[in-house]
Amino acid sequence: MAPPLRAQSPAPARAAAARTITAADVRRRIGIIADDSMLGRDTPSRGLELTAAYIAGEFRRLGLRPAGDGGDYIQRYPIERRQLLTDSSRVVIREHGETRLAVSFANGAVRFSGAVPDRPIRGPLLVLDGPIEPDRITPAAFRNRIVVLPVNLASMPASVNPAIAAMHDAGALAVVAVIAPDSVELARLAARTRAPRTARPGAEPESLPVVGVLQAKASARLPPAAALEAPEGWEAELTLRDTVLQRASAPNVAGILEGTDRALAAQYVVYSAHMDHIGITHGAADSINNGADDDASGTAGVLELAEAFAQPGARPRRSIIFLAVSGEEKGLWGSNWFTAHPPVPLAAMAADLNLDMIGRNWRDTVAVVGLEHSDLARRLRRTEAAHPELRMHAIPDPWPEEHIFFRSDHYNFARRGVPILFFTSGLHQDYHRPSDSADKIENDKEARLLRLLFWLGADVGDDPARPKWNPESYRTIVGR
Repeated sequence: MAPPLRAQSPAPARAAAARTITAADVRRRIGIIADDSMLGRDTPSRGLELTAAYIAGEFRRLGLRPAGDGGDYIQRYPIERRQLLTDSSRVVIREHGETRLAVSFANGAVRFSGAVPDRPIRGPLLVLDGPIEPDRITPAAFRNRIVVLPVNLASMPASVNPAIAAMHDAGALAVVAVIAPDSVELARLAARTRAPRTARPGAEPESLPVVGVLQAKASARLPPAAALEAPEGWEAELTLRDTVLQRASAPNVAGILEGTDRALAAQYVVYSAHMDHIGITHGAADSINNGADDDASGTAGVLELAEAFAQPGARPRRSIIFLAVSGEEKGLWGSNWFTAHPPVPLAAMAADLNLDMIGRNWRDTVAVVGLEHSDLARRLRRTEAAHPELRMHAIPDPWPEEHIFFRSDHYNFARRGVPILFFTSGLHQDYHRPSDSADKIENDKEARLLRLLFWLGADVGDDPARPKWNPESYRTIVGR
């Protein structure tokens, strides 16, 4: 049995700091970040830059040390406007060298997501008879394979994206989806394939190319599905070519509050949230997607926590990084860049506490993803028990079928070895709609949750023992 963790003994100054986190402050900050003037905070956009400037100004006001580029609070990462050359991009499938299928992206193939590699990808096929759960995906079956699987656009299961992430981790080369088309969705995909897109150089090669071909063109020209075994003599070649239309950059914002202990101050607790959203829905009567819950709520939370810990007597022994990233909605771009180009060594990060959509749904409950992966769960339970006045109950991930562990910025910390907890109140009918507005936020609920997160961060920050991974989770997620 593990020894008990050190008991909490909050000083009056720290208790006073926690009380500075108020519903009124939450309302005010979310109102700023989710205002129409921010234009939905797309990556990239003027509204996103205004949001980053606001956050940087708050970090400066609170006396945080800049943790961005060149002594600034803002860290920038490169992005590009790119366009697929559909006539010269194609999917070819061969049996013993003989072409069985050749489809161009100008007629019959579409691009879903992932890399646009600078040279053709070739490899043996692995043909699946349907979606597969991520825990069945192993390097032995998927490494160096091009995976073919059927997809019904009208009813794609939630496990598809986590499964694709697991295929990438297992060493697959690409995914070719055989599409049973929904005509509206197919038209949208075809238009998106032809349209310019925003991409992050260096990020796309890290992601698995995922394309689709119409079932009508492919079904009679493919080998039968096999039980995770590659059909002998079959291979595919995927060629994707595009052109760069414009080069730009996007911001993260980071500030550090120094710890009070000479030794432990070289270690860091991270509070993270994404400040971006999905921008404008052109043609709609209410066109601005304000993203009040997703994720102005989490971003406001990071600012409230920074202000609380900056109060006299509130700082823990470890240092704290307060982080607002962008590009989350595009594929976790900002957190990927931050964890690949950190201002301090990743090995010095003791934990990441990630906040995404924390302002809606249950008034006294928050879902916490990642409880099973480290002893941060025990620390949270003890913190929760020590502060019943907050009336906030943490529950394990109630939506395992949604695989949300892979879908917010904590994932880039976790896969690089940093223990995490992800706090969320989950989806609602206003998700990714203009109706996700500031007036619908439960400000009192969020303020109570933030106070719980304040006490949890203080506990992790003060305890001489660092959070520890559960060994099996470490092997599965980090893999080294």
